[in-house]
Amino acid sequence: MFRTGHYGVSLLVFAPIGYTLVSTGAVAPAFVLGATMLWLSMLPDVDHKLPAVSHRGPTHTLLFAGLVGGLFWGVATLAIDTLGTLTVSLGETSVGLATFAFAVGFLTVVGHLVGDALTPMGVNFLWPLSGSGYSLSLTTADSAVWNYGLFVLGVFATAAWVSAALGVV
Repeated sequence: MFRTGHYGVSLLVFAPIGYTLVSTGAVAPAFVLGATMLWLSMLPDVDHKLPAVSHRGPTHTLLFAGLVGGLFWGVATLAIDTLGTLTVSLGETSVGLATFAFAVGFLTVVGHLVGDALTPMGVNFLWPLSGSGYSLSLTTADSAVWNYGLFVLGVFATAAWVSAALGVV
């Protein structure tokens, strides 16, 4: 999947979560989640720049998603140590900043993995526990129709869900 397709898939993963957050009044956390998912949607492809790391290898796994989530959690924990207890309001409930940060990092990588799972090459979600790759084989990674189609669908889905949550439609 190319960058445009990954943006679209990230938006599709974000849309129902964004709806839930916005409908509970958590507009700022929804914005942070959506913006981060778009900004870092290509993060697992850092493997192209790493020597001795194969493409769609360790950086395309749930383990890597957990590590990125853990890094976000760690940064949030440092902020909490410096600034004191911080929470993220999710409507009538709230979660700790570190927990929210972990979810943001984890979901950012998962959005990328979902996009790559649409291609014949697929991804090995469970590495190192399993050597099996998972693929829906719906399209090749370089399909302009799928990449732009997913982008348009992601933009539409996000706009529709957020509009519904705000009561616009």
